[in-house]
Amino acid sequence: MQIIDGKLTSLAIRGELRKETDDFRATYGFAPGLAVIIVGEDPASQVYVRNKARACEEVGFYSEVHRLPENTKQDELLSLIDRLNADEKIHGILVQLPLPKQLDETELLLRIHPNKDVDAFHPYNVGKLTIGNPTFLPCTPAGIMELLRRYGIDPDGKRCVVVGRSNIVGKPMALLLMAANGTVTVCHRHTANTEALTHEADILVSAVGRAHFLTADMVKEGAVVIDVGMNRDENGKLCGDVDFDTVAPKCSYITPVPGGVGPMTITMLLQNTLKSAKLKAQNQKN
Repeated sequence: MQIIDGKLTSLAIRGELRKETDDFRATYGFAPGLAVIIVGEDPASQVYVRNKARACEEVGFYSEVHRLPENTKQDELLSLIDRLNADEKIHGILVQLPLPKQLDETELLLRIHPNKDVDAFHPYNVGKLTIGNPTFLPCTPAGIMELLRRYGIDPDGKRCVVVGRSNIVGKPMALLLMAANGTVTVCHRHTANTEALTHEADILVSAVGRAHFLTADMVKEGAVVIDVGMNRDENGKLCGDVDFDTVAPKCSYITPVPGGVGPMTITMLLQNTLKSAKLKAQNQKN
């Protein structure tokens, strides 16, 4: 069994991004720019936003964080997104979720210009991914594909099972595995006999958000197990969807929580922002 180290892989990619960014700035005279919008005081969101700002600094990006009060109105937020859409310094816009209840998340995400949608949540970018011609890849699934690639795990011809069908992870994960020629099954709460399906998986991705959901009897010998879950167990300790101690001995490869998929998500966000800046630079050139 080999641990897939997302932290180490993420550091390596950020080193590559730093060099690419330095070359980009030398060629075009400006840095890739990311704007993050956070509304309210959600503690987890505050941590994520700090980490994103630090990551931008690490690779040489320009970054802005717009911190808005809990009672911010929809029109105010839409106006801010409009300003950032028009801002030449900004190549990626990210609205930190979850949002306070009075805000319409769908309308806000639709307002971000597809060329600056570095989370790849806009229907335009989702559609491009679906037809196999993506501009930006959703960050968490893209991070998982990069981990598989760097550890020499090829989905081609493999039986791949994704547990969870969210728009952020489950659905795009299935699309990316299909694009890599995997044979993909998606399980969800209405799936009958999930255990039988997961037990057939060569590559098993769990993204259900339930602590210790995936147990040893659900995994076949030699499987690759990717744990997307970020949960707290009964003792308040951070854990994934996978019952790591019992599942790991059966795996050929497995991601831990923390230190597996998590570090890759922000790194892929940086990669998308650099890509957006490159597309902008190419358009200016033409």
